[in-house]
Amino acid sequence: MRSMDEEIRRVLEMAKVIAVVGLSPNPSRPSHDVASYLKKHGYRIIPVNPHAAEILGERSYPDLREVPEPVDIVNIFRRPEFVPSIVESAIAIGAKAIWMQLGIVHEEAAARAREAGILVVMDRCIKVEHQKYLRSLSP
Repeated sequence: MRSMDEEIRRVLEMAKVIAVVGLSPNPSRPSHDVASYLKKHGYRIIPVNPHAAEILGERSYPDLREVPEPVDIVNIFRRPEFVPSIVESAIAIGAKAIWMQLGIVHEEAAARAREAGILVVMDRCIKVEHQKYLRSLSP
C-alpha cells in the first residue's frame, strides 16, 4: 500500500485537468492564487463558480456536472457543509481525485469518495504539495 505522500505525488503527476470548486474571481483570495499557480504549472483549470462567467481566462461552470470534459482532480475551496454534494458530483463525473484545501475536512464524504474508488486528500494545500513534490518537473 502506498503512503499518502506517494499518492499525492502520483495524482499530481497524472493529473492534467483540475476543476476548482469555489474558485473566486478576486485575485486576493487563496483559491485564485492557487488556481493561477496551477495554471502556470501546466494544468488545465476549470473554474466552478455559479456567480462568475469566466475566471483566469477560463469559462466558469455553475456546477461540476456541467463541466463538458473529463476532470482528474476536483479541488474544493468550499466550507465543509458543502463537501458532500460536491463529492457526489465528483463521483458522478468520474473524477480520479478529490482534494479538500487546508482547513476543509469531511470524513463521511471522504469515505463515500473512497468507496467509489476516488483518492481523497483533506486539509492540505495543493499548491504547497505541488511545490514540495513536483516543482522541479514543471515548466
